[in-house]
Amino acid sequence: MKTKLLTLVLSTIIFSAAYSQSFHLGIKGGANVNKLTGKSFNDEFSFGYHLGGFAEIGLGKRFSVQPEVLFNQFNQDTSSQFKAIYNNLLSSDRSNIKLNYLSIPILLNFKASNILSLQAGPQFGILMDQNKKLLQNGQDAFKKGDFSMLGGVQLKFSSFRIYGRYALGLSNLNDIDDKDKWKSQSFQVGIGLAIL
Repeated sequence: MKTKLLTLVLSTIIFSAAYSQSFHLGIKGGANVNKLTGKSFNDEFSFGYHLGGFAEIGLGKRFSVQPEVLFNQFNQDTSSQFKAIYNNLLSSDRSNIKLNYLSIPILLNFKASNILSLQAGPQFGILMDQNKKLLQNGQDAFKKGDFSMLGGVQLKFSSFRIYGRYALGLSNLNDIDDKDKWKSQSFQVGIGLAIL
């Protein structure tokens, strides 16, 4: 599944680049401010980070497609209700959860001015670790994939980019049962540099 998705993304980038008016490759990184919603988690945001690369494929004067591949780290604390909901399954008084995702956003950029672009599009996340220490029997607590919608802005100064975006998770990440729906939300801010 992971290889097929990466192959599809790379094929799309190569095909689009061949027919685009402009093409750039770059690196990016920044901070995540995220939370998991649901009664099982504290209703507060926590910090993580993201690192990766992007391609920018021009589609005329105003539009471009920007596929990315990012390593995303999310940190979250469980609430006091987590133990009450999953009392028989919880392995210990574990309160902090760390999730690492390989995220693949595919953004449509609209150039609103010479430096400002508006961004929107889907993001596919592949969970890289299953956090098996959370449950007594070692089963998966979180589903392997997350689907989100992104929206944000990007400032472009020659090769340098500054961006901010909001990601709203649409998938229920709870792989234990249907007692509580877990969904992700995050704000990302960061910088990028086009190297090609």
